[in-house]
Amino acid sequence: MLLEVKDLSKRYHAKGPMVVEHVSFTIDRGETLGIFGDSGSGKSTIGQILAGLYPPISGEIRLDGAPISYQGPQRRKVQILFQHPEVAFNPRMTLEDSMREPYRFFKLPYTHQALCGFLERFGIYEEHLKRYPAELSGGELQRLALARVMLVGPSFLILDEPTSMLDVISQAQVIQLLRELQEERGVGYLFISHDEALCKHFCTAICRLKGGKLGEKEAVANG
Repeated sequence: MLLEVKDLSKRYHAKGPMVVEHVSFTIDRGETLGIFGDSGSGKSTIGQILAGLYPPISGEIRLDGAPISYQGPQRRKVQILFQHPEVAFNPRMTLEDSMREPYRFFKLPYTHQALCGFLERFGIYEEHLKRYPAELSGGELQRLALARVMLVGPSFLILDEPTSMLDVISQAQVIQLLRELQEERGVGYLFISHDEALCKHFCTAICRLKGGKLGEKEAVANG
């Protein structure tokens, strides 16, 4: 089992309401679990907890059978792709400079030629790297954001509404790319969306989240 989540709970203030309450699920390698629900149901909170952005007030998260760690080499294994791709990039830096940041942070060997070769897989080319984030389309920027998280070799990827801000063609391109990457690398996905139909189209299993409580996991026949 790649990821195990048990009795995860979260509130943002000591006396505030529970945003996520006793949530449990598992995700295996090569599996895509879709969590869908209305705005405010707690979907993104679950993703941000799993990404290490917020601590839960209780619960357990295990990756490859061990308690998850957001320090050291394991930090590379869990990555998140956000709804708004521009949050991954400094608007004042060229895209090449932004793409070099993961190399520096994780002490990975870098060459311009190798980066360009890697990005071609995502439909991004050398001329894009000279630009700034505002000079790319939403679809191009989301594909670049996906490339940025994939270059560090994650085994688990949190997809927080990654296509909701894109046009239909760009949505289809990103979904197809995610499928191909999963087939090639066996990455496990948590797909967070308000769109039940999209979850059923893309995911291998789905759960409804309502009021911070997660429903039963259901297999998707055509996932």
